[in-house]
Amino acid sequence: MLKNEYHVVGLMSGTSLDGLDVVACRFNREGVDWKFDIAEAKTLEYSAHWKQRLSNAHHSSALELAQLNADLGLLHASWINELISDRSNAFDFIASHGHTIFHQPSKGFTTQIGSASHIAVHTGLPVIADFRLNDVALGGQGAPLVPVGDWHLFSAYDSCLNLGGVANISIKTNNSIKAFDICICNLAMNELANQRSLDFDEDGAIAAQGTVVEELLQQLNNSPFYTQAHPKSLGREFYESEIKPLIQNSKHPLENVMCTVVEHIAMQIAECAVESKKVLVTGGGAFNTFLMDRLKHLSAAEIVLPEKQIIQFKEALIFAFLGVLRMRGENNCLASVTGASRDNIGGAVYLP
Repeated sequence: MLKNEYHVVGLMSGTSLDGLDVVACRFNREGVDWKFDIAEAKTLEYSAHWKQRLSNAHHSSALELAQLNADLGLLHASWINELISDRSNAFDFIASHGHTIFHQPSKGFTTQIGSASHIAVHTGLPVIADFRLNDVALGGQGAPLVPVGDWHLFSAYDSCLNLGGVANISIKTNNSIKAFDICICNLAMNELANQRSLDFDEDGAIAAQGTVVEELLQQLNNSPFYTQAHPKSLGREFYESEIKPLIQNSKHPLENVMCTVVEHIAMQIAECAVESKKVLVTGGGAFNTFLMDRLKHLSAAEIVLPEKQIIQFKEALIFAFLGVLRMRGENNCLASVTGASRDNIGGAVYLP
């Protein structure tokens, strides 16, 4: 008989390299509805050494990547043990998104590292990981996966926008949902902030001092990706090949370049949310006051910022929930969202 209550540790390591988001949460099924509580949530920041290893991983040799996968799994396991070692028996399992290195679903692969076997063995808890692989094998994008969680856990909003390394959105219409990646977000903004020896542009303060460079804005907006029909998804490869060269070739002051990138992001989001009335915004980009002001100016939708904990940890929470669905043998990847040949159950179970 299926359980109606699960205690889960959810892990999310995003492409923006902010760190590992860890949530300890409880899910309870009441009839057909799911409720959640977050008992603890924390972001464990990567050191400069780890940021360098992860940011350069896509240039690694196969041997180096294999070593990085094991090392990252051990790091994540040690962090989890520090947080829950005195109460590990209280949890059913860990759900780990891993850290994305490659994402090329059109070629049939996506790669997330952070060895789930190492996490399982060194924490003593089962680990569910590799959530995207089945969907990609079925011809899907393997992304975005959060819409299932948006549907069950955040039904009060007709759209949910996440501003992480990549901006993505899920839009509910009647009894269906569509979702897709919109554009590069913190991945670009954080790299620009690095030029001032900052991890990120706090409140968008640097960008707010600049003015929009119209030529660069037009170049950024002209990517063929934006006119593609969904389902569609983005990875670091898109940023490296299409967005980063445009930014690097710009000879304008940093403030103006950052202001232009923010305007580009806000314009693309506003275009995608044109049918939405009430949009929940989460992810690190939600703390960028300047970006939020530009989005509110360009969009007719009501832009809703929830409590800080949800802004920061919604993705980790939802991957924990995807793990619950995996354990229950219920679909957690929607073909209508990813373009796969059928709805499917993503996630492999690694035992300690």
